[in-house]
Amino acid sequence: MKPVVLFRQDNDNIEEYDIAINYFDVYTQRTVIPKDSLVIPRYSALPFFRELQYDIMNVDSKLINSGKQFDYIANFEYYEDIKDYTFQTYFDMESLPEQAYVVKGKTNSRKHKWNTMCYAEDRKTAIEIACELKTDSLIGTQDIIFRKYEPLKTFEILLNELPVTNEWRTFFYKDTLLCSGYYWSNAECPEKGSFDLKGIRIAKEVAKIISKRNNFFTIDMAEKEDGGWIVVEVNSGEMSGLSMNNPIELYNNLKLAIEMEDVNI
Repeated sequence: MKPVVLFRQDNDNIEEYDIAINYFDVYTQRTVIPKDSLVIPRYSALPFFRELQYDIMNVDSKLINSGKQFDYIANFEYYEDIKDYTFQTYFDMESLPEQAYVVKGKTNSRKHKWNTMCYAEDRKTAIEIACELKTDSLIGTQDIIFRKYEPLKTFEILLNELPVTNEWRTFFYKDTLLCSGYYWSNAECPEKGSFDLKGIRIAKEVAKIISKRNNFFTIDMAEKEDGGWIVVEVNSGEMSGLSMNNPIELYNNLKLAIEMEDVNI
């Protein structure tokens, strides 16, 4: 199958689109995708993933991630597989011990409203935020999860007390690291951050686990305040923003990884 990109354009990703066309045939409409294509959706998998999957199947092609593979990440199913690498997570209010939490949906958060809609200093506040999120237009249809708060290495504080941490976004095709970039693209001093070999090693360990259930994904890694690295979350490669990843590296290395796999087969 020939890999192609299905790209949904907007004003924020024009530069990425212009780079992607140098490495792949890029389409903006699913109806014109050729037969026998391996389709890499960028910003185009949602909101109707199942509809997209059926349309691609109808032209004798397939998506880089099946519906089951996509759901593995979107529904937070990956947590059980990597719980030793990430924040302890609770799935119902009744089980919450007294501690600080980050409260979010399984897929999305309101982290930019950190001090009112995300961070909870205690159990009572966590439950209050959860109830508020259930009325939120973005998160209300998702299951709410409670993640134990652990302080991360922080460089600055943004509006609503949002901490800018030493966090990095990594893109993977299966267990191949494609690129990494500082997560906080809106930070004033992103050059303060660094992603050391220990963090990269842990990301690769986690990728070996995730790649058994998903082909194209991102892993966000952060340095803890007291040292060491932790997985913040795993996201689908289809819908994840670049953060400060270099799109040339992403598309060039993705093309090479798929081509190398074909050679090995």
